[in-house]
Amino acid sequence: MDTLKFKMGWLMVAFDLPVTTKKERKAATNFRKFLIEDGYQMMQFSVYIRPCVTASRQQTHLRRVKAHMPPEGSVRAIYITRAQWERSYIIHGSPAEEVPPETLPDQTLLW
Repeated sequence: MDTLKFKMGWLMVAFDLPVTTKKERKAATNFRKFLIEDGYQMMQFSVYIRPCVTASRQQTHLRRVKAHMPPEGSVRAIYITRAQWERSYIIHGSPAEEVPPETLPDQTLLW
């Protein structure tokens, strides 16, 4: 069994933030900008993903999300193992076309 498939994975952040006032729109935009600057990539409009190679990295990024959370709205963070991610289905367009899921980036070891 490939144990790396269960140790490494993706941290998914999905959110619903209010955008009815100028202040709320600014807070939502700042939150999205924070996610991009923190290494997340947009998967869908309000769903961002970030590779995490250890549980401690996952906790670090969860603390950062909490620190940058706007005062209103809802955020859900879910950790998905590499094994689970590789079994996901991504379907585009009509007629439906299935594409493979994103792969985790290669790691660089520094001594």
